[in-house]
Amino acid sequence: MSDDFIDPASADPPIADAPSPNHDERTARISMIVLHYTGMETAAAALARLRDPAARVSAHYMVDEDGSVIRLVGEDRRAWHAGAAHWRGIGDVNSASVGIEIVNPGHEFGYRAFPDAQVEAVIRLVAAIKDRHAITRGNVVGHSDIAPARKRDPGELFPWARLARLRLALPRPTRGLMDPQWPEAGFLLALERFGYDVTKPMAAIMAFQRRYRPELIDGEMDAECRMLLLALLLPRPQGDD
Repeated sequence: MSDDFIDPASADPPIADAPSPNHDERTARISMIVLHYTGMETAAAALARLRDPAARVSAHYMVDEDGSVIRLVGEDRRAWHAGAAHWRGIGDVNSASVGIEIVNPGHEFGYRAFPDAQVEAVIRLVAAIKDRHAITRGNVVGHSDIAPARKRDPGELFPWARLARLRLALPRPTRGLMDPQWPEAGFLLALERFGYDVTKPMAAIMAFQRRYRPELIDGEMDAECRMLLLALLLPRPQGDD
């Protein structure tokens, strides 16, 4: 698949069903997609946990490294993937989102790049879900975006730029950048306005960097971070999309 084109006929990838018992009723309309990595040593272990009633965790879909897609919970139901999370005024993220677990051992077990077949399947799945529910690209987020103090997934190696080029996620701004010279308090107010929970400032800044400036994740607000955030707050962020 080209990075710059989705064939509408192939927008929904082939999906196998492996139902999880871990779900309940939604209390909000679907307005978000949350991407995770499984963070376990094997896909089999991740799948078993997502289907274990005792674990009380699940997701709507799991995408393996070979690009195969498994549906665990129907989109009409509330899967249990986000945990304690917050995004753009939404506290019950599980009720408002579709969760996608992407098989990767994560930072604890040997974090590695996501294979092309897997990324292509994620792209097609996100495109189909986004279209079904009219989700804005600003609400296609990572677990670290909605829970910055707890989570790092899908992490700095996830190719958000590929999704952005297809208008499936916000781009990293590259044009018309200006430094608003906010003090740290001003930056945090802007970060909160954008959508992040800034209760733990360093964690929020690192989550923002992990998503939009992954080559340097140090929790320090600097001119580049200020410029990126200002551009993202504009109606049409200008990036390589």
